[in-house]
Amino acid sequence: MLQTPQVDPSGLGEHSDHLPSESSLLRICQDSMALPVPSPHLAFGHATHRHCPAKQAAQHYRGFVNLRMVMIRAEYPKVYQYLHEELEEQLESLANEGRIIFQRLWRNVTRMVHMGKLLRRIYEELKKLSRKSDVDLLQDSGDIVARGQLVQLYMPQPVDPQLTAWTITGMSERLNNFRVYITLDHKISKYDVLLFEELRHLQCSLDHQDSPRNPASSEYTPSWGAQTFTSGKHYWEVDVGSSCNWIIGLCKESWANRNDMLLNSEGLFLLLCVKVDGHVNLFSTSPLIRQYIQRPQGWVGVFLDYEFGVVTFVNIAKSSLICNFLSCSFSFPLKPFICFGPK
Repeated sequence: MLQTPQVDPSGLGEHSDHLPSESSLLRICQDSMALPVPSPHLAFGHATHRHCPAKQAAQHYRGFVNLRMVMIRAEYPKVYQYLHEELEEQLESLANEGRIIFQRLWRNVTRMVHMGKLLRRIYEELKKLSRKSDVDLLQDSGDIVARGQLVQLYMPQPVDPQLTAWTITGMSERLNNFRVYITLDHKISKYDVLLFEELRHLQCSLDHQDSPRNPASSEYTPSWGAQTFTSGKHYWEVDVGSSCNWIIGLCKESWANRNDMLLNSEGLFLLLCVKVDGHVNLFSTSPLIRQYIQRPQGWVGVFLDYEFGVVTFVNIAKSSLICNFLSCSFSFPLKPFICFGPK
């Protein structure tokens, strides 16, 4: 009679005697979940670790995360304190610099007043001398020459009104978080003539404000971005190189399509660099205001915060502020605008 063999449910046969018990398996699983945690009493060079259960390891890790948060929180007030001190230092320096320049300008005003009085006195004396004989005229000519030399002492002295642009710590890094890349999709057209005529008129000397306006030069090349902004924060950079004649910024989308692109139009947020009688000046629009800041060379940054109504221009090389438009109200699409003229 054949006997039915007994089947070992474990499938391990005689080796089943060497298997660990259920309680020991559970203990092994718990030990394998434990994380090696360095003892706080050991130096960093020690490789000795103690093992703890998973729950204790998780609590230890949570404690480390909380400690990390405390350390990070402790650093930000330091940054704020540093920036606050930098702000106060720059404002104080700006006030002192402005006061010195204003005193020099006012000194020139006083000189011109004295010079005007002296010239009027000389003029009256010359009128009297013109009625005298040649002999008397020769005798009194010495006084007239001396007074003419005195006039030279009251001549106004040249004053450079440009203010220093200080570096603002972290400005470039902060703005780079909103960087976009602008694609230009429009070049010069026949409708740009008025804009260039106005730009040329702006470049004329103050002594020739009534000079006739000539047709636009083909050396001016305007273009605007393919992108249109209606919300959000956006930052891009434009390379103006060493050019002394350029316009960059933002404009209303409808302005770019008009036949009379004038600089006094509404919805223009532009920075202009123009060369007038050998002097390079910066202007901003809305309204047209001269910016007494040194001309930037190389890259100029443009930042738009649509919701807060802010447009900012930055000198990349110095990480300094050129100018900004604050508290604007944008209720229309904005397009980047760039125009280069002759160097």
